[in-house]
Amino acid sequence: MKVFLTGGNGMVGRNILESGRAAGHEIIAPGSRDLDLTDRAATRKRIAEAAPDIIIHSAGRVGGIQANIANPVGFLVDNLDMGTSILLAARDAGVPRVLNLGSSCMYPHAARNPLREEDVLTGELEPTNEGYALAKVVTSRLGDYLTQTAEGMSCKTLIPCNLYGLHDKFDPAVSHLVPAIIRKMHEAARDNAPTVEMWGDGMARREFMYSADLADAVWECVERFDEVPQLLNLGIGRDYTINEYYQTAAEVVGWSGSFVHDLSKPTGMKQKLVSDERQKAFGWQPATSLREGMARTYAHFLDVTGQPSIA
Repeated sequence: MKVFLTGGNGMVGRNILESGRAAGHEIIAPGSRDLDLTDRAATRKRIAEAAPDIIIHSAGRVGGIQANIANPVGFLVDNLDMGTSILLAARDAGVPRVLNLGSSCMYPHAARNPLREEDVLTGELEPTNEGYALAKVVTSRLGDYLTQTAEGMSCKTLIPCNLYGLHDKFDPAVSHLVPAIIRKMHEAARDNAPTVEMWGDGMARREFMYSADLADAVWECVERFDEVPQLLNLGIGRDYTINEYYQTAAEVVGWSGSFVHDLSKPTGMKQKLVSDERQKAFGWQPATSLREGMARTYAHFLDVTGQPSIA
């Protein structure tokens, strides 16, 4: 198929492009410098010219809890503008299929875990990333409306759990939890630091999937699009405490100090585990363990930063 991929320079997009399954398709993946997705006229023109069989919308402004708290306006407006622009352009160009990548942030703060697809829009969102979550919810719902009203168009939303892996961001100002932990562990080992601080008591639970596994799931959904539910969670089927993520990273890096908990800092939701019932019924499961994924991500960190291994 001819595939139009947004966000091709981001972590998710680059993993989609580098997947072995990408070779069977013609892929058009303009970067943000080549196409501003918040510009509706430019986006409409580019989609019409490309005339793709399917759009994978993975572009977005992303970041960890600190970035979301610092810039809620940007996370809401930029992501909403991009989602609206690409979906309306797809409708206007007569694109028959759209795979929209959502986020587990779409689920209510107080929803019972594991989080089921039908729980979206049943309660208040997590305050620390509400702007980003609102944009993802609205884009998904717009896709539903277009599926109902635009003849010949079907838009489906994938809801991945938290992600980490190759091409992740390791800058503490914008990084997600796992790459931030890996960098902290590396620097602690490099500096022979006896302790490392973490926010909260470390007992909050999170589910992280290796980014190459998500890419494989995306291609599975591209190739079996008609079988994909309107909303589909993608996860690993279990979660870990923040303490466990820190400990695994410490073992991978080779640091053996102790952890100090800053109980004054926010930790977000106590648990965020997506239900994998629909995913199992669809017939896809991730292949990479946490230890293996962290080791590959640490090797990538060393490669992109040019720093020597500590172990």
